[in-house]
Amino acid sequence: MDSAASDISTTLPRVLIVSRRTVRKNKFVDFVGEYHLDLIVSHGAVPVIVPRVTGIHMLLQSFEPIHGVLLCEGEDIDPSLYDSELCGFSIEELEEIKRLHISDTSIDKEKDTIELRLARLCLERNIPYLGICRGSQVLNVARGGTLYQDIEKELSKQNSGGQRVVHMDYDNYDGHRHAVKVVKDTPLHRWFKDCLDENEMEIKVNSYHHQGVKKLAPRFVPMAFAPDGLVEGFYDPEAYNPNEGKFIMGLQFHPERMRQPYSDAFDYPGCASAYQEFVKAVIAYEKKLSSSISVPKTIKLNQEMEKKRKKIVKSFSVARCMYNSGNTSVSGHESELEVGANFLEENTGLSLQQEKRLKQMGATVRNGSMYKQMLKMNEGKQKLARTMMEKMTIEQLAELDAFYKIMSKICSEALDSKLKTRAL
Repeated sequence: MDSAASDISTTLPRVLIVSRRTVRKNKFVDFVGEYHLDLIVSHGAVPVIVPRVTGIHMLLQSFEPIHGVLLCEGEDIDPSLYDSELCGFSIEELEEIKRLHISDTSIDKEKDTIELRLARLCLERNIPYLGICRGSQVLNVARGGTLYQDIEKELSKQNSGGQRVVHMDYDNYDGHRHAVKVVKDTPLHRWFKDCLDENEMEIKVNSYHHQGVKKLAPRFVPMAFAPDGLVEGFYDPEAYNPNEGKFIMGLQFHPERMRQPYSDAFDYPGCASAYQEFVKAVIAYEKKLSSSISVPKTIKLNQEMEKKRKKIVKSFSVARCMYNSGNTSVSGHESELEVGANFLEENTGLSLQQEKRLKQMGATVRNGSMYKQMLKMNEGKQKLARTMMEKMTIEQLAELDAFYKIMSKICSEALDSKLKTRAL
């Protein structure tokens, strides 16, 4: 691999995207729409695909550092996560919904768990988050909002006299559009300003969903409404400043797929702005995160400190050799072991990693130091005992010898008794 390309891959900020599972040739296949990946890369970030694999929600820390999260596409979110009443649908209505939207109504609990954890992580840390379609619904649910389980049935009941909007057209999947009214002074307004009539404030967006935001979660502010009143875009104004690494947003439509027939040209110049501003926030967040991590500078030691360092290293090396060989004799190594023992005693504020690395070595050094001290103590006692015994008479020495023999026998009997009791 070219070194320049390698440097770029390690320095660009990372955007996590959870894959969607499908079946191909009787096998599970995970995928992410290519338009999402192209736009993330083109604006200066690296997409990191999180596979929809059982148990991956327990391994999300392995994907750190996370500089941004883009969630998009997928099946319906498990209704029990936001509405245990199932909106009062009859069995017949539920069967009809499943029949009409067969590709979306199968629940993927593993994907729900992965994406909700990522959404909540972004809300907790203020990590830039862009939710497209299902991703906007995940964001709303993660913050405590609810969803319509079927827009057509629920909204038609609520707005019997209101305007009906087709949110899913399987016969004109990519070509279908419906109008949305953009809210003034929102990011969406700024992105599409050149294409908006200031009186109408409408653009036409694509639509691939039969569910949507019902109760918008706290903190979120609408950016666009469909004529039937459905929220088509929202954001957190307190967490929106791309230049400072802040971006929390959900769009019900797919701006990346709003393209002219047989062309990659967008319907509106503002379509790519969501990704451009999102990646801008991701880059700023990565810089802010990097600057908050203090990188220790290389310490230059003077001659005296370097000499001391070498002695400590040698002390640990001697201790390690003793440990590996099983040799407990410290003869000839007393002064070397003393340096390491003193260092460990004086520097108790070690990190967990350092403590693990030094555990075996440090134990050996401490044991060696204690053994050396014990030998010195024994030598002193032996010297004192010899001095005293030299002054004793033969009779006194004989009595002392007999006393220790009796004590040895008593200790031996007591030991045998305890061992037999334990064996029973």
